[in-house]
Amino acid sequence: MLTKNELIRYNRQIILGEIGTEGQEKLKKASVLVVGAGGLGCPVLQYLTAIGIGKIGIVDSDIIDESNLQRQILYNVEDIGKPKAETAKNKLIKLNPNTDFVAYNYRLDVSNINELVKEYDIIVGCPDNFNTRLLIDDACKIMNKPFIFGAVSQFTGQVSVFNYKNSLSYRDLFFSEISEIEENNDPLSKGIIGALTGIIGSMQANEVIKIIIDKGKILSGILFVFDILKMETNFYNIDN
Repeated sequence: MLTKNELIRYNRQIILGEIGTEGQEKLKKASVLVVGAGGLGCPVLQYLTAIGIGKIGIVDSDIIDESNLQRQILYNVEDIGKPKAETAKNKLIKLNPNTDFVAYNYRLDVSNINELVKEYDIIVGCPDNFNTRLLIDDACKIMNKPFIFGAVSQFTGQVSVFNYKNSLSYRDLFFSEISEIEENNDPLSKGIIGALTGIIGSMQANEVIKIIIDKGKILSGILFVFDILKMETNFYNIDN
């Protein structure tokens, strides 16, 4: 049941026919784990918090560095040297105190990921490395949880949804012809334009919302690729 305060706070989305009070209650009951509180994780966390997700887990073992501030706009200069997960939690609580936040200030590995993933309905992958994405994907496949994938490098970003209603996994993508597009993503060495992380992270958040309210077309079996320098978009059918 939504409180009077929540009805006021979420009014602009509740009046959407696709959401309504029923959809808002679904969002309130949902739990989402966000792996990585960096360039992609920041907009994901901010928009999921603002829309009223009931519980959000934040996983990140890193501390905030000055070089992060160019794209990780949840943080500021006063946060340099602080742990990302705990800092993100403290800031997000101020955005929406109705959401329950859990900060995990450690790195995911094979010893802890399954226990963590099973506690949440949907997993959003925002790490900056390939191995962690595989780790998330394998756990999601075991636990039958949707994995919202996002990746960025230079001026190009990607979004897709894996393990959704028995759709293909990220590992399946890696062993496909399109694997080169993803395998060559390395934003740390190749550079990244900050605005791109906001765009792709927002799209990841939107896929989470559509899954929870069960509306719209989900990017399952589709790899969306967006080049913001050329303003070109491509949709690759990867479920064949």
